[in-house]
Amino acid sequence: MIAERKLFATKKELAAGLASDVAACLSGAITDRGQAKLAVSGGTTPTIFFNHLARSKIDWSRVTVTLVDERCVPETDERSNAKLVRDHLLQSKAAAAHFVPLFRRGGSDKLGPLFGRSGNDKLGPFDAVILGMGTDGHTASFFPGGDNLAEALDIVTTKQLVTMKAPAAPETRITFTLPVLLDSTFIALHIEGAEKQKVLETAEKAGPVKDMPIRAFLRAREPVILYWCP
Repeated sequence: MIAERKLFATKKELAAGLASDVAACLSGAITDRGQAKLAVSGGTTPTIFFNHLARSKIDWSRVTVTLVDERCVPETDERSNAKLVRDHLLQSKAAAAHFVPLFRRGGSDKLGPLFGRSGNDKLGPFDAVILGMGTDGHTASFFPGGDNLAEALDIVTTKQLVTMKAPAAPETRITFTLPVLLDSTFIALHIEGAEKQKVLETAEKAGPVKDMPIRAFLRAREPVILYWCP
């Protein structure tokens, strides 16, 4: 459910506000437990936010950063979310953070290290999860028509990660499942522009989750904070 709506006049103000709130969340976790865990989304929207967060004065050496989802492409590919994070977030003070990618390419496509040797390695629970949303109502790699969408949305699944193929996704994706992403102290939905605001308004109305998967978060008991600017 959207527990709070934070509206900003510009993308820069939104990025600064979101970065400040995420930094406070991570700092609190470090104070309480000595470490913090952050999962971020890719795409074009979070770049300015990453640049602001990278300069935050927190003990980044105690922060583990990973991705909400990833495309199955090498990190040299411009569409790689890992490349985006390395280029824009793991810079400045945040260069000291520990980064856990979701995908690595070996002799054949392989899932990243979170699956581990046993397949049971766990990174969560997270302290902060930053979600985006597409104009089709997808978030993470929960795409309408995705081959593993039902499994990804299964609130009682024991899997941390699943692969996803969908008509709207040119590459196979890897995504954390819904229960893993909901198991976070702080969940933000970061969207920009009037078009996505209209998509969100539609998603908040009645309709199947499979048609607009962002509804899974809008209808969950866990609070989601909306960060939006025109």
